[in-house]
Amino acid sequence: MKQSIVFFLPILLPLIRAQVPHWGPCPDPPVQSAFSMKKFLGRWYEVAKLPAQFEKGRCIESNFTMKADGSVRVVSSEILKGELRAIEGTAVVQDMREPAKLGISFSYVLPYTPYWVLSTDYENSALVYSCTDVLRLFHVDFAWILGRTRTLPVATITKAKDVFNNNDIDVSRMIMSKQAGCEKDY
Repeated sequence: MKQSIVFFLPILLPLIRAQVPHWGPCPDPPVQSAFSMKKFLGRWYEVAKLPAQFEKGRCIESNFTMKADGSVRVVSSEILKGELRAIEGTAVVQDMREPAKLGISFSYVLPYTPYWVLSTDYENSALVYSCTDVLRLFHVDFAWILGRTRTLPVATITKAKDVFNNNDIDVSRMIMSKQAGCEKDY
């Protein structure tokens, strides 16, 4: 076991440095009951997040559209160094008994990563959580507060953080996303 950890450590260090690792396995928070992918489709803006290595720009948003095969096309974009950058991925429901537990992949060679919708009213806001266990010794997680608009009321953000905290998801390092000046030319 110790040799396994030593072997994987160089591979995992960049991931660990980018995020905030926590001891123990991932929490297992409840997800949105009676989740409707059809209602969730459309554009969502990132309002707040736990810092993520793969998100460095501003004006981050994702657009979810249904594909003919039942999977969901996800196009995420950001403005980085004055340039609009976009990446396309696929989201799938991984267990039909819990349709709010999605998996998303932005590469044909990488496995699906968790993308769990903990809560949404479909029209204003959504809380999304993702977590990866590393040898069940520690976990690295991501959390997002999304909105159908680029900003949300402070009370909505406070309530969202309470939902995360009440489910053992540490959002003390959550930061507001930069959503100003997004309509300018890039």
